Amino acid sequence: MPNDIPSSAAAEQAPDRVPRVGDTAAVREILRAYPVAEELGHRFQQGGFKLALVGGSVRDVLLGRLGSDLDFTTDARPEQILKLVKGWADAVWDVGIAFGTIGARKGELQIEITTYRSEAYDRTSRKPEVSYGDSIEEDLVRRDFTVNAMAVALPAVEFIDPHHGLQDLAARVLRTPGTPEQSFDDDPLRMMRAARFSAQLGFEVAPEVVTAMAEMAGRIEIVSAERVQAELNKLILSPHPRRGLTLLVDTGLAEHVLPELPALRLERDEHHRHKDVYEHTLTVLEQAIDLETEGPDLTLRLAALLHDIGKPRTRRFEPGGGVSFHHHEIVGAKLTRKRMRALKYSNELTDDVSKLVELHLRFHGYGTGEWTDSAVRRYVRDAGPLLDRLHKLTRSDCTTRNRKKAAALSRSYDGLEQRIAQLQEQEELDAIRPDLNGDQIMAVLGIKPGREVGEAYRYLLEQRLELGPQSQEEAERMLKEWWAERQK
Repeated sequence: MPNDIPSSAAAEQAPDRVPRVGDTAAVREILRAYPVAEELGHRFQQGGFKLALVGGSVRDVLLGRLGSDLDFTTDARPEQILKLVKGWADAVWDVGIAFGTIGARKGELQIEITTYRSEAYDRTSRKPEVSYGDSIEEDLVRRDFTVNAMAVALPAVEFIDPHHGLQDLAARVLRTPGTPEQSFDDDPLRMMRAARFSAQLGFEVAPEVVTAMAEMAGRIEIVSAERVQAELNKLILSPHPRRGLTLLVDTGLAEHVLPELPALRLERDEHHRHKDVYEHTLTVLEQAIDLETEGPDLTLRLAALLHDIGKPRTRRFEPGGGVSFHHHEIVGAKLTRKRMRALKYSNELTDDVSKLVELHLRFHGYGTGEWTDSAVRRYVRDAGPLLDRLHKLTRSDCTTRNRKKAAALSRSYDGLEQRIAQLQEQEELDAIRPDLNGDQIMAVLGIKPGREVGEAYRYLLEQRLELGPQSQEEAERMLKEWWAERQK
């Protein structure tokens, strides 16, 4: 699973400019920035069909953000679209033809052309029913939000905005073209898209839309886990995921797609003290984002979001007013794996995020004392290729307002990283292995391949972690002593 924001979402970051109502001059930038659009418009016109740039492509042009994905809508049927683009596009694919969509690539641009349509979910089906329309007005009314329900007819460059999307774009607000109830009934995933766009664009969600989301939250259950996961990823990878996550929790949608998040809002007891785990989690996520160095990292962000989900199940009230969450990292890792599997994440990403959740407290287990070489080796071995992310997650998990305590924790972790760097230079920590390989073990002990070779290998690995690299003679001596002890 890639960690970078997909190219289709690259233009959906916080806008650089906000258009004024009536200011549609920016639309003409299409022809300058995307000459392919005019070329394609003429091609459809000559074929006797209408074509318009639509949706997010228009929105982004008006916001001054030019992406590499263009969406078009047309009265041509899919088979007719195929005939018009074949021989013109550099590549064509029809995997979405059942939903009226033909994909193409022209130069560096990714293009999708979709027949005017309307779609709605049957009450008992996870797949939308698709029917074709005859006008662009009919197509636009079925769009998710008014800011995505604007179009530019080509090649004439005629701006079409029947639902006042430009006005809402200027006001930075998300509304639906029709009633939100009808929109969300047609496709419940739009409720999650509202949260996602709020996080990506920094827009407010209109009160009537929020109300409908809260009233219809359970309707999201009809949507496939794969589609829910895709929207959740885009939200988490956005510039300000707290906005979207808060909306999911406040409307009750999170109870259906990520119930572990609202569960972190633990009830307070007037006699016991503990941090607000929910707010702490959102702060950790934001602090992890601040530590990213190579763009949005889905693995790190998911780990930050899920790192404390084991706390509700492990909370214990202690004498004297304290609260404990013993082994919440172990419970949390199991819950993380269960949730990510339910959302159909890849095995690799699930393993990585679960491992980070499991290890996020390891640093604190060593207290404030000096790290031994053995402890450093085990820390690096257990983290493996996730070590850099574990560094960032551990640092992000400090949300105390006590500056002295925060500074002490930071210095302590600085010390750990220095110890890791020192040992890496000396011992190649990234590839820790026993001082004898399997063939050497069998030669020294005079045994054949089998279970005992594996046991000997693990014994030598433990000695390597505990004592550091040994000479071959010393490793053979330890192995023989271990073997002799086994024979007693």
